[in-house]
Amino acid sequence: MQITGIRMFGYDLTYKHGTYVMSGGRAAAAQASTVVAVDTDAGLTGWGEVCTLGSTYLPAFATGVRAGIAELAPALIGRDALDIRGALTAMDGALLEQRAAKSPVDIALWDLLGKAAGMPVSALTGGIQNPEFPLYEAVPLESPEQMVAFVEARMAEGIKRFQLKVGNEPELDAARTRAVVAAVPDDVVVIADSNGGWDVHDAIKAVKLIGDIPVYIEEPCRGIDNNILVAKQTSQQLILDECIITLDDLYRAKYEAGISAINLKYSRVGGFSRALQLRDAAESLGLKVSMEDTWGGDITSAAVNHLAATTDPTKLFNVSFMNDWTNEHVAGYEPRSVDGRGTALTGPGLGITVDERALTLLADFN
Repeated sequence: MQITGIRMFGYDLTYKHGTYVMSGGRAAAAQASTVVAVDTDAGLTGWGEVCTLGSTYLPAFATGVRAGIAELAPALIGRDALDIRGALTAMDGALLEQRAAKSPVDIALWDLLGKAAGMPVSALTGGIQNPEFPLYEAVPLESPEQMVAFVEARMAEGIKRFQLKVGNEPELDAARTRAVVAAVPDDVVVIADSNGGWDVHDAIKAVKLIGDIPVYIEEPCRGIDNNILVAKQTSQQLILDECIITLDDLYRAKYEAGISAINLKYSRVGGFSRALQLRDAAESLGLKVSMEDTWGGDITSAAVNHLAATTDPTKLFNVSFMNDWTNEHVAGYEPRSVDGRGTALTGPGLGITVDERALTLLADFN
């Protein structure tokens, strides 16, 4: 089965709760998402999605991703669509790094493999270990009172895991975190996520002000070296995210920063294949694993679903269905959560049907 063409689409994803706010003034009500369709001579099409969460979250941005896909397409057309490892090699040979651009293509190839086999992606990667799993929701950076109100509203919908956006003023960040922890029952998981917004000084100050309450600290600073310095000053369990891209980063994070969990994002590491590699390594290292992507809609949430479903139940920490956070749906709002939990998809490939009418064609490579 050969790749005969690659089509690139775009659409805007608007945030369900108004404006999504992170540290350092990073905020947006809408994000530009890019969808890739990989067409074959067998009449099958695989789908993938990437949404960079603006241009200041990671070293990737929407127009750059789209330019990257244009560079990658000629190296893929004519190749065996089921040779995913070969496609990764071809993409690496055509473009150094640029992992976000490669991610939707890799996801689309896994979708194709599942459709060709008549099996869900989860069955091709070890089988479903979690028929259902807990979801988390991010809490935009606002006043302590507003963040408590947001959490209370989401708890009423069944969510029991929250990632608080912090990373600005240490004193106010500590107040935000302590207010939310005081407002939730003991069975609710709370993570204070700076998204690398603090410098080392402010990160150490913030974690000391937060004090010894049941909360995780996520990605306090930019760069693994700075996070290692902060880890030595805190008694809180540390989760790392943005600074872990390779296996080398993962090993350093465990043995030098002493992390207890990793947050995996497809577009950060380069797609489903490389996220699967890091997930398996994290499990073998005894770490908890969270599954998500930088942002996205139905297609992204479906891809996340399959990796979450195949994770060791004792190692799975958090999962996000980002299509619960957005207004637009290009695959019939599937997968969909119920009472704060997701259910493993079982249809062939990603297990969803994409509606091309909901997308705008940007380019057709053949």
